[in-house]
Amino acid sequence: MKELNIVLIEPEIPQNTGNIARTCAATGARLHLVEPMGFKVDDKKLKRAGLDYWYLLDITYYGSAADFFERNPEGAFFYFSTKAKRKYTDVTYPDKTYLVFGKETAGLPEELLRDNPDTTVRIPMISEARSLNLSNAAAVGAFEVLRQWDFPALLTEGKLRRYDWD
Repeated sequence: MKELNIVLIEPEIPQNTGNIARTCAATGARLHLVEPMGFKVDDKKLKRAGLDYWYLLDITYYGSAADFFERNPEGAFFYFSTKAKRKYTDVTYPDKTYLVFGKETAGLPEELLRDNPDTTVRIPMISEARSLNLSNAAAVGAFEVLRQWDFPALLTEGKLRRYDWD
């Protein structure tokens, strides 16, 4: 099965991280949290946002971005940024994709973006909008990857509780 990874470098808001954790749990994506973070992992707001899905989560913690990249040399990294020139839908996501997001107040370091122009992508939005909420951006990115992969191992249809779809 293909491997999708969501990477948060120095996240600051526990509710965003909790929402992203829930997206990861519901999609089977792995979550990577890179310190320093603006909260403690036992933060009630973080846990509340993730609801009762924590047992479904595959999560790894790193002391720094350098630590993360050293421990994951084999990945295909895609950097989400409002500064990118390419749309997130313009790339093909291979197995072992890592969607990398920066902190809410500053995004990813510009040196990282400069050094990776072909894999730095943006979500289109109107010029007056600064950015999407981090948890929304992570969900948009994750579901584009999963759409390209035809939603492996995910339920793609539901059923009504009281009626048949006939």
